[in-house]
Amino acid sequence: MKIHVLSLFPDMFTGVFGASILKKAQEKGAVELAVTDIREYSVNKHKQVDDYPYGGGAGMVLKPEPMFNAVEAITEGRKPRVILMCPQGERFTQKKAEELALEDDLVFLCGHYEGYDERIREHLVTDEVSIGDFVLTGGELPAMTVIDAVVRLLPGVLGQEDSHIQDSFSTGLLEHPHYTRPADFRGMKVPDILLSGNHAKIEAWREEQSFKRTLERRPDLLEALELTDKQIKIIEKIKSEM
Repeated sequence: MKIHVLSLFPDMFTGVFGASILKKAQEKGAVELAVTDIREYSVNKHKQVDDYPYGGGAGMVLKPEPMFNAVEAITEGRKPRVILMCPQGERFTQKKAEELALEDDLVFLCGHYEGYDERIREHLVTDEVSIGDFVLTGGELPAMTVIDAVVRLLPGVLGQEDSHIQDSFSTGLLEHPHYTRPADFRGMKVPDILLSGNHAKIEAWREEQSFKRTLERRPDLLEALELTDKQIKIIEKIKSEM
């Protein structure tokens, strides 16, 4: 996969792209990450990329020319998904991450100031994505978040190919609790079932704990699931205990 980011502050990505899973993914050849300064494509000798809004109002608006020039130059005729990081966009979810992970080519647009010229939205962008109902100073941090969520899903990136399958939201549920050594830490003990060696019972416990945690913290997620009779009984049991 190729991922290209257009930003006014490309240095923000240096540490994130050069560490942890994103660094390893590049070393394994699973992804190519590149960041370009939007100012390089300004048509103004002063490298101006924003201007006052028509009709007046506070703030500055990103001009269309640099964005169009940049995307056309880096895509070279290809038609990738062009993703605008924007608080007005579609709420980012694990399902969206899985969808984007199937692409070969992604371009992320990160803006600042008051907003974008509307022609960027209408004629350049394929997806508008938001990471939540709040406003940040720019699209860089949201882009990093989405890219991290997408890249970890690519084949060969994680140590175990199915590591992401049990992640929270991948199954529609929150993930079950995890424990490691020591089995007894300051009197706080690991559940006996996890030490039993009975894998069938362990899987059943984990499934029940996923439902329990989801009921406690995100009951809204259950509304979108098609539950089996067995899962309905699990939920009824948990509710009676709660």
